[in-house]
Amino acid sequence: MPSFTGVKVFSTTLARDREALSERITQWLRENAQLEIVDKVVTQSSDKEFHCLSFTFFYRERAR
Repeated sequence: MPSFTGVKVFSTTLARDREALSERITQWLRENAQLEIVDKVVTQSSDKEFHCLSFTFFYRERAR
């Protein structure tokens, strides 16, 4: 079985969007229950004005 077959990235720089990011991720996970998350990476970066938060999920179809 391959390590992963797809990648999903959630990213935002706006404070109000960061507050809702966990709900967006939870909704996507529920809507894609057939996927198995095999790895994840959380990245935070910033400059003088913006703070970017990204969640990257590596997934594959669940074995049947």
